[in-house]
Amino acid sequence: MPTKYKAMVLSCIDPRFQSKVFNFLNKKNLKGKYSYFTIAGAAIGVTAPKFKKWHNTFWENLNTSIKIHNIKKLFVINHRDCGAAKIVNGKKEFNNQNETLIHQSSFKKLKKKFKKKISKT
Repeated sequence: MPTKYKAMVLSCIDPRFQSKVFNFLNKKNLKGKYSYFTIAGAAIGVTAPKFKKWHNTFWENLNTSIKIHNIKKLFVINHRDCGAAKIVNGKKEFNNQNETLIHQSSFKKLKKKFKKKISKT
């Protein structure tokens, strides 16, 4: 019986969080049921203008996962003390409030684009 894929998971490359991500996904009973894409900053890396060169790679990978695995959900796992958020923040003071705004903006952009893409399938 073929595996029924549930989602694509987008997470950060930060090694501090890899085991936490996998443990979380296993607890959600997703082991072996998702496509996985990891990039610096997760949602930040695929939405922020600073990382524009990376965006197309993610969207092409997502399109492939939609076609091959028929996924309908995207789980996005960002984290605090994010290096990509610090880069996007630039020379401004980096604090929890600024980091939160950067994460919120990236989630909002990603959600909007994903909804548009998934509605076309």
